[in-house]
Amino acid sequence: MEAFFSGTIGVVAACGLYLVLRARTFTVILGLTLLTYAVSLFLLAMGRLSTGMPAIISKDATRYADPLPQALVLTAIVIGFAMTAFAMVLALRSLALRGSDHVDGREPEVPMKEKLEYGPDRQAADTAHADEEPASADERPPSPPGTLP
Repeated sequence: MEAFFSGTIGVVAACGLYLVLRARTFTVILGLTLLTYAVSLFLLAMGRLSTGMPAIISKDATRYADPLPQALVLTAIVIGFAMTAFAMVLALRSLALRGSDHVDGREPEVPMKEKLEYGPDRQAADTAHADEEPASADERPPSPPGTLP
C-alpha cells in the first residue's frame, strides 16, 4: 500500500512539474494545483497510513490515527483552492490586457504547419504587392495566421 501511495505522489508531482514548465498560463495554474495535491498527499502519508482507526483517542482504543496530518491536509486544500482561484483571476486579467495567455506575454513564432496551410500561392501574391500601399483598409489583404496586421 505504501509503495502504491508513494508512486501516486511521485506521478502527481511529476505531472504538476511538467505542467508548471509549460508556456501557457492555464497549464501553469493546473500544474500548481497538481503540485498542491501532491504535497497534500505527502502530508497525509507523513501521518502514517492507517485505515479503520479512529481519529480521536478514546479510552478503549489501542491504536488511533494521528489527527494533525488530517488537519494540515484540510487546511492545505482550502489554501490551495484559494490560491487557484486567485491565480485564475490573474491569468484572466493578463489575457484581457495582453490578448495572450502566454506566460511571458509574447506569442511564439507561427509553426511551419500553419505556414504551409497558408499556401505558397498566397505568400507569393502577398510579396508581389509588398511595395504598393493599399488605398484603404478594405483593399488590404488579410494577414497570415499568427501575425499582426
